[in-house]
Amino acid sequence: MAEFPYRPTACQKTYRVVVVRKDLEVSRGQRKLFDDSRSFFYITNERTLLTEEVVFRANDRCNQENLLKQHKSGVHALTAPLDNLDSNWAYMVITSLAWSLKAWAALLLPIQGRWKEKHTHEKQTLLRMGFSTFRNALINIPAQIIRTGGKVVYRLLAWNPWQGVFFRLLDQLSLPLRC
Repeated sequence: MAEFPYRPTACQKTYRVVVVRKDLEVSRGQRKLFDDSRSFFYITNERTLLTEEVVFRANDRCNQENLLKQHKSGVHALTAPLDNLDSNWAYMVITSLAWSLKAWAALLLPIQGRWKEKHTHEKQTLLRMGFSTFRNALINIPAQIIRTGGKVVYRLLAWNPWQGVFFRLLDQLSLPLRC
């Protein structure tokens, strides 16, 4: 770990940058293939924390390594498939909104009652869940929509382990939002 002050050229304020270098051994099975190293950068304006505390708080709050992995695989935020900058910008905005929807849904889940421990675990799992898994668990749910007698009936056609979370989220969404 190391740290240094950094001031971007367009800014008046100096920030604190903490760098963590990880030495990795890449192996397949029991055979070592090669050594690799990765550097992780944490930028903060917090000066009172120890270097280790900056890293631990950032990882606890953001789960950054998992986010980077997800952005490179499930959400495809870093691979814009379009031919001009405006289209790529729109694609990035849409991707960012989808990722925010996942986090918002997880943070909105209530934790209460005798199932508090189970609900806390489900909320944390949903927060860390990859986007493709989230899409399959909570968005791509096969349903039948029936209009009869002046009302609309929604029937779920398949069961998945996240149905309880889905219905808790649906109940929470039916309540008025608090500011």
